[in-house]
Amino acid sequence: MARLVRKEYLLAPGPTPVPNGVSLEGARETIHHRTPQFKKIMDEAIEGTKYVFQTANDLFLIASSGTGAMEMAVANLVSPGEKAVVISVGKFGERWEKLCKVFGADVAVIRKEYGDFVSAEELEDFLNKNSSASVVFATLSETSTGTVMNVEGFSSVAKKHDALLAVDCISGLVAEPMKADEWGLDVVVAGSQKGFMLPPGLAYASFNERALQKAEEVTSPRFYFDVRAYAKDPAPWTPAVNLIYQQRAAVKLLKEEGIENIWERHAVLAEATRKGVAALNLELFSKRPGNVLTAVKVPDGVDGGKIVSIMRDEYGVTIAGGQGTMKGKIFRISHLGYVSGFDIVVAFTALEKVLRRLGHSVPFGAGAAGVMKHLEKEGC
Repeated sequence: MARLVRKEYLLAPGPTPVPNGVSLEGARETIHHRTPQFKKIMDEAIEGTKYVFQTANDLFLIASSGTGAMEMAVANLVSPGEKAVVISVGKFGERWEKLCKVFGADVAVIRKEYGDFVSAEELEDFLNKNSSASVVFATLSETSTGTVMNVEGFSSVAKKHDALLAVDCISGLVAEPMKADEWGLDVVVAGSQKGFMLPPGLAYASFNERALQKAEEVTSPRFYFDVRAYAKDPAPWTPAVNLIYQQRAAVKLLKEEGIENIWERHAVLAEATRKGVAALNLELFSKRPGNVLTAVKVPDGVDGGKIVSIMRDEYGVTIAGGQGTMKGKIFRISHLGYVSGFDIVVAFTALEKVLRRLGHSVPFGAGAAGVMKHLEKEGC
């Protein structure tokens, strides 16, 4: 059998593909972080990141994964014994819950099954029964399921109850509309390896005045993630110098495209992916799918783990399997960040080959055609 050229296609929801120009920025000479030259670079990176967050609030670049920014939110908003509400519909809602417990919070969880979502009305009812809660932790896009939630609605409800709202936008930022200031979000956290089109290693956290004031009052022990230190000096510890070069380059690309155009691009790719799923007579998993990724139920009689491993190891197409209780039951195709419509077509071509190989008959080209028809309809 002829040996074919192998190319790699990264369609997992993090890390996501990195544009060559952004990658090359990381190869620039490392300079000292306590110099006017680096301060200028960092200031530009922060201002560009604020544009993506749609905020004028303080925003901090942290040398960590996105989970570090989540820990910063919890450590600075909750004292031991204080009641916190967590909205959990998947693995990353569960992470909020674990972090709150680590810091000794009295945690009340609105829990639903993976793939489901929580409405603003349900949060309202829950806060009526938990009126002492001072903070709500929510997720814009639950990466484990592709479910997106009504964060703007959550913010309105939290304010009625005089509770702060902290939102994990780690995968949702860039792909989903998110307006931190207009929606009145108190804390927003995100990470570099998603929609920002960067390697892993940077996290971001924006705090408004209410949240910074709460951080002054909280009694939880903090050091590396003490937001009071970042408020005094945006680089209280050694920053990830070369990643911040890349951050500046990435946000320049995003600003040039325009945030509303970026949201629209992700919406088109998400719908094209769903059309491809429908064309293969497969079933979506999420009850409220968003623009970050598409979670698909594994067909009966098919090994979900093999779908992912064969696509990756033999065809060079990396998608993601299920997490937590959904391991082996779903697979996830990302359309986040530096992804084109042709990348999605390649993913469906590989998926069709693997499904047929695993005994689930699908017509050649049906999924790819479903994707292409929608892209053509949208003029893409």
